[in-house]
Amino acid sequence: MSIELLDSSGESGLTFRALSERLVTGPGAIYWHIDSKSELLTAACDSIVARTMNAPTASGTPEAIIRSLALGLYDAIDTHPWVGSTLTRAPGQLPIVRILERIGQQVCALGVPDEEQWTTVSALLNYIIGVAGQNADNTQFARTHNLDRASFLETVSTVWSELDPVEYPFARSVASQLPSHDDRADFIAGIDLILRGVAGAGER
Repeated sequence: MSIELLDSSGESGLTFRALSERLVTGPGAIYWHIDSKSELLTAACDSIVARTMNAPTASGTPEAIIRSLALGLYDAIDTHPWVGSTLTRAPGQLPIVRILERIGQQVCALGVPDEEQWTTVSALLNYIIGVAGQNADNTQFARTHNLDRASFLETVSTVWSELDPVEYPFARSVASQLPSHDDRADFIAGIDLILRGVAGAGER
């Protein structure tokens, strides 16, 4: 029920009163089980994360499993945008631990040395949550302001292409790629870059 409220109304719509009305009970009954809205958000987030982390993944190499887990989280945060912001406010809590554990097991399976495992998992975790969360924020911003993605990116592309060529040579060079780029494909390409770096470090 909390998830339905969050999906339909966002974090501002999740109140004990609204939830009690959905459940046909009093707010006091909810407070008996959950102390605060923050705890309620974390519990709802954990439900999504647990479902995602426990979903069947592609069999095969640790790299394939990491990609599958990463895409699962990306899609879950895209579907439930509030999950991304909740994860950033829940360091050390169970939703983060679930992600950390699943990715960490695969990093170990890759043969990453013990002293590099924490850094490697942290890099993957921060990338996944950061990029997926930003994508969800962009989607929400577009919906709130009634923006059409294609038109918005065309406008940005035009602005970038007109920047000073001496001061912004790179931005100008990639401006034409903006309208046609695929956010999901870019996301997994970033995961592959990290994994190639991990593989390269192991070969040295």
